[in-house]
Amino acid sequence: MRTGVWLVGARGSVATATVIGAAALRARLAASVGCVTELPDLAGARLPEVADLIFGGHDVTGIPLAKRAEQLARGGAVPEHILRQVGAALAAAEAEIRHGYQGGDPREAAERLHGDIADFQRRHGLERVVVINVASTRARSEPRPATRDLALLEQNLHVLDSSSLYAYAALGGGFGYVDFTPSTGGRLPALQELAAARSAPYAGSDAKTGETLVKSVLAPMFAQRALRVRSWSGTNLLGGGDGRTLADPLAAGSKLSSKGRLTTRCSAITWTATSTSTTSPTWATGRPPGTTSPSRGSSAWG
Repeated sequence: MRTGVWLVGARGSVATATVIGAAALRARLAASVGCVTELPDLAGARLPEVADLIFGGHDVTGIPLAKRAEQLARGGAVPEHILRQVGAALAAAEAEIRHGYQGGDPREAAERLHGDIADFQRRHGLERVVVINVASTRARSEPRPATRDLALLEQNLHVLDSSSLYAYAALGGGFGYVDFTPSTGGRLPALQELAAARSAPYAGSDAKTGETLVKSVLAPMFAQRALRVRSWSGTNLLGGGDGRTLADPLAAGSKLSSKGRLTTRCSAITWTATSTSTTSPTWATGRPPGTTSPSRGSSAWG
């Protein structure tokens, strides 16, 4: 099952590490430790093999994948002995990266973005393509009338930020779409309507692969033990441009809001399920005592 993986933010650290990791697995340079798809429960899911994944994507930066990979190796994120053996895979992915969206007429841009993905699928004879947004976090977009209705959105594409325009281009072409970041992306009612009309699967709302993943385990434990969480405090070991991105208060706010929602929800689910008290008003909200909530018709392509 030859499958295309089209990465938005294809020259970023996450995308680069993804290409390196897939190449290392194909060449048996690394074990599949941490690969959820290798779990026994997914053995019969008929997922594509790593060797059947073809990478490409969009990006607005001109830094080559090989150079980004060197930066990751210097920072200790990628073993240098592996990097020396995956140059061909990096070069193949680099050859499939196209220029991303940097403003201009949104409909023309969406048609170009869609055309890049469709051309990628056609040239490689791919059974399917999945678009994954791994670009830098953007500030969450404010809801607007046009983002709630597809027919209205088609007349007002200018209301979409770049993350949602990528989602519009992917879903409009019937390609699966995943939001790996807390950016708005495909999480708009009009885009969900588009996905349903095109039978295009979509998923994701920040991958939660680091600090927040750990918190999602700790939060239910604290709630089950009736431990009052006065505050959450953590340190991100930022790399690959994360620090520069999150220096923007709006981008940081989007990230922090996403982190807060998950930990609050984890605590709430556990507390609601385990609490039998009828006297505490805070329990009725589904939160442990002393905690508070943190401050997807027609389309362009027939």
